[in-house]
Amino acid sequence: MSHSPIRDVEPRPRHLVLVGGGHTHVQVLKRFAMEPPPALRMTVVLDRPIAVYSGMVPGFVAGQYSAQELEIDVLPLARRARARVVLSPAVRIDAEARRIHLADRPSLVYDLASVDVGSTVAGTELPGIAEHALATRPISGFVERLGAFMARAREQALRRVLHVVVVGAGAGGVEIAFALNQRLLSEGVAAEVTLVHGGARILPRDAGRLAAKIERAARAAGIVVRCAQSVTAADATHVHLQGGRKLPQDLLVWVTGAVSHPLWRESGLPVDDRGFVWTRETLQVRGFDDLFAVGDCATLERHPKTAKAGVYAVRQGPDLIFNLRAALRGQRLRRYRPQGDFLTLLNLGDGRAVGGKWGRAVEGRWVMRVKDWIDRRFMRKFQVLGADGALTEPFAAESMDMGEMLCGGCAAKVGQSVLERALARISTNARDDTVVMGLELPDDASAVRTPGGDVMVTSLDAFRAFTDDPYLVGKVGAANAASDLLAKGVAPRYALALVALPQDATPEDNEETLVQVLTGARKTLDALGITLLGGHTMTTPELVVGFTIDGLAPTGEGAGLLRIDGLCAGQTLLLTKPLGTGVLFHADMQGQARGPWVAAAMRSMAHTNDAASRLARTLGATACTDITGFGLAGHLAEMTRASGCSALLDVAALPALEGAVELLRLGLRSTFHPENARMKRGIIIRPPARHHAKLDLLFDPQTSGGLLFGVAAERASEALERLDQAGERAAIIGEVRPAREDGAPIEVVAGDG
Repeated sequence: MSHSPIRDVEPRPRHLVLVGGGHTHVQVLKRFAMEPPPALRMTVVLDRPIAVYSGMVPGFVAGQYSAQELEIDVLPLARRARARVVLSPAVRIDAEARRIHLADRPSLVYDLASVDVGSTVAGTELPGIAEHALATRPISGFVERLGAFMARAREQALRRVLHVVVVGAGAGGVEIAFALNQRLLSEGVAAEVTLVHGGARILPRDAGRLAAKIERAARAAGIVVRCAQSVTAADATHVHLQGGRKLPQDLLVWVTGAVSHPLWRESGLPVDDRGFVWTRETLQVRGFDDLFAVGDCATLERHPKTAKAGVYAVRQGPDLIFNLRAALRGQRLRRYRPQGDFLTLLNLGDGRAVGGKWGRAVEGRWVMRVKDWIDRRFMRKFQVLGADGALTEPFAAESMDMGEMLCGGCAAKVGQSVLERALARISTNARDDTVVMGLELPDDASAVRTPGGDVMVTSLDAFRAFTDDPYLVGKVGAANAASDLLAKGVAPRYALALVALPQDATPEDNEETLVQVLTGARKTLDALGITLLGGHTMTTPELVVGFTIDGLAPTGEGAGLLRIDGLCAGQTLLLTKPLGTGVLFHADMQGQARGPWVAAAMRSMAHTNDAASRLARTLGATACTDITGFGLAGHLAEMTRASGCSALLDVAALPALEGAVELLRLGLRSTFHPENARMKRGIIIRPPARHHAKLDLLFDPQTSGGLLFGVAAERASEALERLDQAGERAAIIGEVRPAREDGAPIEVVAGDG
């Protein structure tokens, strides 16, 4: 009697969701990248990809650090931990159903979750504060807005004394006041800095000697300290104090005490009287073993007076890492106990710092050197990439193989030469007079004439997922598919979806994936007035998303299709989106793309070509195509060959997505790039262009790229202006010329751009 072999059943991977990229969570990502827990899939939810290290912000304000030095780019760190990243604010947690609700997409289900979203500042509900004060939290917003003030301050440097009011004299307010005073002084801006505090003395009550040193330093620096004075309101020119007094202000900085993140107010979880969620010593939210909260967003039940300071968030890292692993294994968790005192180091902005612990206080440049060493050592652990996208030294030295993965999106397609040879080998269709555009007359879409005389235009487009966010894949997939019709000047009207779900996923996980994909797709389709009629699902080794899009060609005078064969010599060529999605998402898969670069690429890809399509027709375009997998050079060559002409292309004028040129310079290429680059043999590249930094953008495969069309040269300036007014990042990239004797479809030069 024979028996079938018993197969080991792989356990279903547990899903860990990290909400926020604070000081504790970046430690989790780093540790899990080095030692991945078994059977775990991880998602990181971020409202923005950059986390700012609060300890170095005063140094940035004083001009001691660049913005890059105090930033932790969470996205490449998450990629090294093989975590999915969702760029969307979390707005509510349903802890009973174990779901994270997001601002602009379906919720995420979790098995285990941790929240590290920081806090906001108190008092912004006072009259005029939200409108006229610069709050220090969220820190990233503070850093951005401060730069705008400094620019204005430099413009007014010789006109009058500027009045800066800093409200709140805790450690953060003290450092900001000294840093601003020093920065304005160093830039030759006459200013009076006033530090306003509602308490009887600056800093906490137990910081006597440290406070005394700060007060002496403030007097020496000319900083006015006003204690026991509460702010009641603010307007564009003054800060109003209790009792009716007011202070003039050109900059009002709000550094008051911490209040809870609005996420907790919407979640119905147990909170303290300030709205911070209660956690047990294990860092688990009271009443929910599968939900953790750390850092400034939580209050410990047994240590409720623990300060909302970054030092505690940093110290919680090892305990959270241990407890997440233990919870995943069903083991006993350990208790976190905050230290009774910690070393306070306050930057005075002039190269000195003041330090205090155990009732003692010290001051000097050596104290600042200690603080700088501590801060930089912490940051080096988590800064994966430099400004150019290259790995920083600590991460370059680590042996962490991210693997070579095939690119998705429109970079995952059959090469142009392969497609052309295959089509040439199959027999042609029998003559069909109803076909307007088909295999015999190839274009971006097909078109047939109906018995009623209408022209129905159809396109089919599908691709393997280019990123691990299925909502974004659905949203961009719909935009990419609709683009083929928009390039023909057709308003798309109906859609059918094809979604192939990962065959090794559980039914529950595939249900969640399908909801994410179709919700993202509907976001795009609904905005374009496209009705999703239905579709088909299947399973394959990985996620594939596609759409068939239909629409009727416009009728009336001058309403023909914008085919690819209508370019005319003398026209100016315009491109409506920057290039670089192929290399950016290839680098993202390798953990080598900076978060802001990827976020900008996502926005560009999700932006539809609807407005650009309508403007192209209005501006008198005679031919149009959208730039996708074959790259700009491949699609432009199709147009020029079909039109019987050639193109002069200025490589210096090519618009590029942020980071694309830097990544190409580092030698990174999409896996489909070499296939596109074979075109170099058939085009003319003049010597100045051969070594131009943007040359390889010509061959970078695009997903949901822009429109390329030609307009009369005399309308080129008008076209740019109108496209800009419509929010399109368009550029003039060359001109259409008569066919060359050598048959080359494109000549590439490098202009002065």
